[in-house]
Amino acid sequence: MGKLLFSLFVLMPIVEIALLIEVGEQIGGWPTIGLVILTAAIGAALVRQQGVATLMQARRKMDNGQLPGQEMLEGLMLAVSGVLLLTPGFVTDALGLFLVLPFSRPVIARWLMKRAVVAGSTTQTSGFYQYQQRGDQGSTFEGEYEVKRDGRDPKLPPDNR
Repeated sequence: MGKLLFSLFVLMPIVEIALLIEVGEQIGGWPTIGLVILTAAIGAALVRQQGVATLMQARRKMDNGQLPGQEMLEGLMLAVSGVLLLTPGFVTDALGLFLVLPFSRPVIARWLMKRAVVAGSTTQTSGFYQYQQRGDQGSTFEGEYEVKRDGRDPKLPPDNR
């Protein structure tokens, strides 16, 4: 974990700055800045469009009584890709674009879900899914209740009888 944090906060900015300088030398300073702003704008639009599509897909799964685990993970990936695309630099833009594309994101999400399964458990038998299944069997109880107060609890208002 320490090496990952080191690379994220020390090496990545160095790589980004070196690449920005190199591109700036090739095409000029203002075109480089324009290119960084353009990738941020295109990335934001892509994240928004893909986010709505992922939300609709999750909604369809929930309407069918399924847990939208992959869609939730894809939504998290879209949030990460949005941050990467808005961060100035070409390496972060490439990573963010890779996470936002509709043909690469589901593949990565499925791979991550397979790696995240703990000790043979599956997402189909999680507590939420089992609760949904029990709820579908018609476990509704009807009845009446009465609140009785004896005035000893200061948090409850006095009985108005």
